[in-house]
Amino acid sequence: MSDMSAVETALHGVRALIAHGSLQPGDRLPSEGELSDRLGVSRGSIREAIRTFAALGVLDTRRGSGSFVGELRAADVIQTLSLTIGLLPLESILELYELRRVLEAHAASLAAARCDPETLAELDELLDRLEATTDDEQQSALDHEFHMRILSLGGNEALAAMVGVLRARSRAYHLFPSAEGATVKALSDAGHRAILRGLEARDPVAASAAAAAHVSQTEAWLRKLRPDPAG
Repeated sequence: MSDMSAVETALHGVRALIAHGSLQPGDRLPSEGELSDRLGVSRGSIREAIRTFAALGVLDTRRGSGSFVGELRAADVIQTLSLTIGLLPLESILELYELRRVLEAHAASLAAARCDPETLAELDELLDRLEATTDDEQQSALDHEFHMRILSLGGNEALAAMVGVLRARSRAYHLFPSAEGATVKALSDAGHRAILRGLEARDPVAASAAAAAHVSQTEAWLRKLRPDPAG
């Protein structure tokens, strides 16, 4: 058996123990020796499989105590996708915008039904600051905060985690410093206000439509301007 196929065997074996319920969240994994005997691979292959699952947030390795199955919360597992999505080039990111459009529209509709006056006032103040600044980094940070606040209002941590991962890579491609940056900013600010109006009206349909339109507009600018990723 080659080293790679041995590691794959170890990965599939450990995965099966967790997926089939033999190991539950919080359970300690059998020793490397026991896993090696059970799966028919070397201890080195077992260690590599454990390192892989630890990087994915599936296992928690504690020095001197062994490896334990993590909590396996959907949001935590989804967030590990940033390891790979953070490598994607622009063309691949653009492919994900359809997914972002659906997810952010749904999140806005949930938020419209759940937001309270205090949160609406905070979002309004946040947009005031976003509209007033011309600093690229600050605009990016405030824009991200606005959208993540809406996601948190939806109450679904897995949904917020997925969109957060997708948005994190998109934020590497800055539109505001371009020659058309002023136009991009004006349209972006207007899109944010449209989303907020939908939330203030407690109108899930309006909020959803505004969020979908805003994501589509960002995608269109990325396709047109094709900025390089920030370092």
